Amino acid sequence: MNLLITGGAGFIGLNFVHYLLKNTLYNITVIDSLTYASHPKVIRALTSDSRLRFIKGSIVNEKDLETVMDQQYEAIVHFAAESHVDNSIQNADKFIQTNIVGTYQLLQQLIIGNAKKMIHISTDEVYGTLSSTQQPFTEQSPLSPNNPYSATKASSDLLVRSYYETFKLPLITTRCSNNFGPFQNIEKFIPTIVYSAFNNKNIPVYGNGLQIRDWLFVEDHCKAISLSLKKEHSVKFIILAEVMKEKY
Repeated sequence: MNLLITGGAGFIGLNFVHYLLKNTLYNITVIDSLTYASHPKVIRALTSDSRLRFIKGSIVNEKDLETVMDQQYEAIVHFAAESHVDNSIQNADKFIQTNIVGTYQLLQQLIIGNAKKMIHISTDEVYGTLSSTQQPFTEQSPLSPNNPYSATKASSDLLVRSYYETFKLPLITTRCSNNFGPFQNIEKFIPTIVYSAFNNKNIPVYGNGLQIRDWLFVEDHCKAISLSLKKEHSVKFIILAEVMKEKY
């Protein structure tokens, strides 16, 4: 199987590349623009494995996509996204371009036959927030994003859904809770807390400190995405719980 992984030098994407190289015989192409949250030395070191090639480029740039689309892929696994909420509040331009326009560009590649299916990696943040008395989100929960980041992810989700309905493309969308694990950028919550504790800095309190968060170890997320590659072509919105089950 030949796979194209977008954003494969970022946190979850890089862990997914590690997982596939360790557990499968897939041939992997990674495209990543190498933003501040990526790991260029790690992804380039992994190209010592002949099954992996890396191309520096942006999914928003048509010429970069032409370069990477030099073969037909069994699947695109689409991680590439701007994801830091505070940054999206300060300036949403990059979020709109990468998360919405970039997803559109990939969908067009499916239209012209350069890939057979796509796994679109989304987030549970598209559902908004819950009070302590509300039931957990389900796949049928309405979209209610509360910041520019989650709004652009919800927009990309709707694009994917529309291309499935209109063009009958083989598309799967996954919506996962917060991940933690190796290669996570220090700006994220758990790395920030750990870094502050180890360096005798004040541990920041977010809001009133009473929020409840779900956390999923990144390798469990990668296992679930790998399983979704084997599923039949259909649009699915999968919430990845703390305990992974084979049904996913």
